[in-house]
Amino acid sequence: MQERTADGVHRAVDSVDAGDRTELSFDEAVPRGFDVEASIADLRRGRRFDVRIPGGEDVEPLVGDRGEPVGRVVRRRWPLSARVTVSAARCRTPFRLLRLRIRVENTDRTTPADSPRHDVLRCCLLAAHTLTSVDRGRFLSLLDPPEWAAHAARDCRNVHTFPVLAGEPGKSDVLLSSPVILYDHPQIAPESPGDLHDATEIDEILSLRTLTLSDAEKREVRATDPRAAAMLDRVEGMPPEVFERLHGVIRALEPVRRPDEATADLALRWWEPGADAGIVPETDSVLVAGTLLSQGSRIRLRPRRRGTDAHDMFLAGRTGRVEQVLLDVDGSRFLAVTVDDDPGGELHQWYGRLRHFRPDEVEPLTAEVEAR
Repeated sequence: MQERTADGVHRAVDSVDAGDRTELSFDEAVPRGFDVEASIADLRRGRRFDVRIPGGEDVEPLVGDRGEPVGRVVRRRWPLSARVTVSAARCRTPFRLLRLRIRVENTDRTTPADSPRHDVLRCCLLAAHTLTSVDRGRFLSLLDPPEWAAHAARDCRNVHTFPVLAGEPGKSDVLLSSPVILYDHPQIAPESPGDLHDATEIDEILSLRTLTLSDAEKREVRATDPRAAAMLDRVEGMPPEVFERLHGVIRALEPVRRPDEATADLALRWWEPGADAGIVPETDSVLVAGTLLSQGSRIRLRPRRRGTDAHDMFLAGRTGRVEQVLLDVDGSRFLAVTVDDDPGGELHQWYGRLRHFRPDEVEPLTAEVEAR
């Protein structure tokens, strides 16, 4: 951002007021897309694609209320270089299956290794996404693979990216891999009225938080880019009935099964503290793989790939300690767990904010295993 001085010279500043418009100086990423194509024969040999993005500079003059020049916006783009390597290898499965590997890496060699992060980011790809399609073939879900391919799916390594099936539900010829944790066939929530934050279930709280911005903060938001300004305008002009739609929605209902009288009585009394003296989470136990687990038992976490919190995948293979054995209203058992090496573990335990897993998502640890 450059301000025009009285003698016609431009000098760098943090912001420039141009009438009712404010322009701020900040860094931003520019979206770019590139297409690569490879045959199965290419993939088996491995193929490399070099990507080069030239730098450049754009200048936009700024004028005041009376049309007088007050400054200019100078947008400089740094050149980028990257490499995309694609390959495929046969998996040992009963049916024909190839493991596809796509590696995206920055190849800039002009920035010294000890440069500040601010300078390094200018020469790097940020939030790289890969959208892959296949002809006369299909991708298998890594979240819910068929049983015959489950072992091959577990062997896939995904570093800083999370591949999921994309496109229309029911189809499997498109794969999206991004730095964002998603489920297969991600969609924008139909309740979202447009491009609003992340267009998912937390739009309501983000919208309400946006409305608490001061007038000065809103002016700065509008000074960043047109998309942010349009998003703010949409939130401010949102009618009450749209906010109500953002509050929550039930996607599906399971049929209600008639419980027996004893089970119904337990379900009704469960929410009353001390209603059933026979249920004590701190002393109850559950049998897992021939081992009785209770408070203090050591376990290794094996979270399911589907039907659970997507963030649990980061805990796969980690060890922890059972704090409570819980009973749900439908008779299901859950283990409340603290994770080893969690910096906030003691605080979570004190607050009672524990992580919950089903018995089939944990593996008992014996003293011999722990010693290794």
